Amino acid sequence: QVQLAESGGGLVQPGGSLKLSCVASGFALDYYAIGWFRQAPGKEREEISCITGSSNNPIIYYGDAVKGRFTISRNNRKKTVYLNMNNLEPEDTAKYYCATQNACHKGAPFLSWGQGTEVTVSS
Repeated sequence: QVQLAESGGGLVQPGGSLKLSCVASGFALDYYAIGWFRQAPGKEREEISCITGSSNNPIIYYGDAVKGRFTISRNNRKKTVYLNMNNLEPEDTAKYYCATQNACHKGAPFLSWGQGTEVTVSS
């Protein structure tokens, strides 16, 4: 059974940083691409980033809103995908989810996701 568990969210001031983690269980992490999306109250789901399962030269995708500020990485041995978020802005406030995907590109569907972790950017 595919299970994903996000952690690392919290309250941070504008310009600050957070590191989110996504721990996978029930499947080999390199079988799927893993993506992150976020959803703020009253807003549509927004894809953030994705990384394919390959340990060598994985394909990585970033949404325009986070390009240059967020970095995705994975450690297949630890079955964990990370999302380093720098220079956070109030507009980044949302609940963040990690999800399995079959491909990394804009619009690639999300298959399964966890319960999410809240990120609040506020002074």
